[in-house]
Amino acid sequence: MKKDLFIVRHATAEDIGNLRVVRDFDRELISKGVMEAAKAGRYLSEYFPGIEAIYSSGAARALSTATYMAEQLRFDTEKIEICDALYGSGPRGYLEVLNRIPAGTNSAMIVGHNPDVTYFVDYLTGDDTGGSMKKATVIHLQFEDLEWNEISHKLGHFVKRIDKLDLT
Repeated sequence: MKKDLFIVRHATAEDIGNLRVVRDFDRELISKGVMEAAKAGRYLSEYFPGIEAIYSSGAARALSTATYMAEQLRFDTEKIEICDALYGSGPRGYLEVLNRIPAGTNSAMIVGHNPDVTYFVDYLTGDDTGGSMKKATVIHLQFEDLEWNEISHKLGHFVKRIDKLDLT
């Protein structure tokens, strides 16, 4: 059975620069980011309308991105699973989340942060997937004849990169 995975870098969030009034974890999407996330979700609703599970970092910008995309996909936003391992744990944390996806699930989305999302895509495919993921980029990967708990290094097949140019 084929498994489809969509790896998403969060949309554009507020830039706190050197200000420490707002913790990095609490940074919210700006209006541009809200539009990016909604457009990416709308694009996915036409490209691949059957996403069965969404996993997100608990950071405000990632969770908001996941929520806006889920709304466009007509996915119950209360079923978005928040995963601590998707914030600052590196590709190993992403693999941990991926490997715990229930066996009966055939399509899933993971929403997180750079550079971890880019490293994770590289780890799973070993392919040229277009370089570092810009904000609101979605990478579609497929895995043939594998369960989620069997997926590891270079077992993924790169299908498509969806970035801002595709969403205009």
